[in-house]
Amino acid sequence: MARASSSVSAQFTIRDLAEEFSVSTRTIRLYEDKGLLHPVRRGNGRVRAFSSADKTRLRLTLRGKRLGFSLAEIKSILDLYDRPGGTKAQLEKFLSTLAAHRRELHTKLHDIELQLKEITAHEKQCQKLLRTL
Repeated sequence: MARASSSVSAQFTIRDLAEEFSVSTRTIRLYEDKGLLHPVRRGNGRVRAFSSADKTRLRLTLRGKRLGFSLAEIKSILDLYDRPGGTKAQLEKFLSTLAAHRRELHTKLHDIELQLKEITAHEKQCQKLLRTL
């Protein structure tokens, strides 16, 4: 994943982010509840003001979801950025998470290939039986 911007000058509403990233406001609230986003509350706490850093974290969260990462995995990667040596630690964690997902996908692919072979064998057997009826 990449580095989150530290700029807090830009402010975005939940609707701004939802429209820009084509996600629901409910999704953004879930990501906030899971600690992935940290908006400032205004107007007696009812209005969320998201920073540029939140916008970057949302972009990276959505990228992580596309890669098949869990929200906990994404959070653990994003949270490393703010620690000393964070960029290096973040990249190392990202690489190890990618490797784990690659292994998992290869296992699933192998299982699917076996299932496809079994389906093909059953299809051939059924077609053969049908020809004899």
